[in-house]
Amino acid sequence: MSALRRIRRGAKRLATTLSERVPGFGPAYRAALRYKRDLQYRALVRRSTLDPSMVVFESFVGRTYSCNPKALYEAMLRDPRFDDFTFVWAFKEPRDYADLPALGRATLVRFGSRDYYGYHARAKYWVSNSVLPFRMQPRERQVYVQTWHGTPLKRLGCDLSSDPGADAQYQVEEKHLWYQAEGRRFTALLSQSSYATERLASAFDLAAGGKLSAVVEEGYPRNDALHTFSDEDVARIRERLGLPEDKQVVLYAPTWRDDQHVKGVGYTLEPTMDFEALQRELGDTHVILFRAHYLIASSFDFAAYAGFVFDVSSADDINDFYVASDVLVTDYSSVFFDYAGLRRPMVFYMYDLERYVRGFYLELGDLPGPVVRTTDELVAAIRSADSRDAGSVERYARACDRFAGLDDGHASERVLARLVGSDGAGGSL
Repeated sequence: MSALRRIRRGAKRLATTLSERVPGFGPAYRAALRYKRDLQYRALVRRSTLDPSMVVFESFVGRTYSCNPKALYEAMLRDPRFDDFTFVWAFKEPRDYADLPALGRATLVRFGSRDYYGYHARAKYWVSNSVLPFRMQPRERQVYVQTWHGTPLKRLGCDLSSDPGADAQYQVEEKHLWYQAEGRRFTALLSQSSYATERLASAFDLAAGGKLSAVVEEGYPRNDALHTFSDEDVARIRERLGLPEDKQVVLYAPTWRDDQHVKGVGYTLEPTMDFEALQRELGDTHVILFRAHYLIASSFDFAAYAGFVFDVSSADDINDFYVASDVLVTDYSSVFFDYAGLRRPMVFYMYDLERYVRGFYLELGDLPGPVVRTTDELVAAIRSADSRDAGSVERYARACDRFAGLDDGHASERVLARLVGSDGAGGSL
């Protein structure tokens, strides 16, 4: 380790110690640090020339190669209009993605590094599905495409009306300010449907900022893959995951809870699903794919349920698990809006509904599948899902039309047409 790095680490440890022991030091130190970094970024912008053919991508704050940024990037690779473009991807651990063939044309940078800020200062296009560091304010002619990462069921941002509890990472006033600032900053916000447009515009308070026209309602690029797969793709995915051919596949995808945040660790989750009972009741006919939300820091041990529960939480992209599954079990997650496009059964396992304080954009009766609270109800709902009676088929068709009607396999093309203009030159957003 260089002497400079040792000095920096020592200074960081000292600042942490003073923050814990000296009242008021922590907020003052963080404010000074933000101010310093803001000045550094502005200096980078002044020294940088805007590159009209450069795009910087990131997904989930550099954690993964996934979601709408991935879909737009891969659509650009297939589009000759972008043959001369420079692509940059930001990751927390670039080495983990260095050998990925799809990223062969991209420059990989470490999230938060000097190069990270340098490329953002130069690139005309920023593409992210989560909020970028606020010190990066788009300069004139830069285009910030906020793809977001899901149509919301649970209330977000400016639509939160009460604090989620003492254990939450952020309180409601902080959330309001954060979403309002982001709404003022992006050039475009992708939307999956008219339902999503209304909710996201409200969550980011776009009307107050005169930004309603920033919404690009063309469907979700990440869901193109859900409308272009074949039976052979399904068989290949199931074989790769080691899933038995003769059993129904249940995808269980729970989200995070505001009241399960541990300082210094992140969001945690103690699965309350009774896997022992589920295995006893469903093990002969079903298997479970368990997919935790990317924010959840907990690790899971399903060794006792080997061959019945398959933990796929570490994979970047959830699309393969949608495609491989026969039924979705979720709670308050946005995954159901994407899954609706498949017109497959869904069950909403809301065991802690009375403690969930965020509130919803939909009435529970408007959900396309049953809401269950207990293991017995869950077992019955999963068994019932296999039958797919006429009533349930109609409900899932209506959900698809309402929430995923624009997801038709061509959303990426439409978004790119809006991004670069029909002639491929200049931004039309």
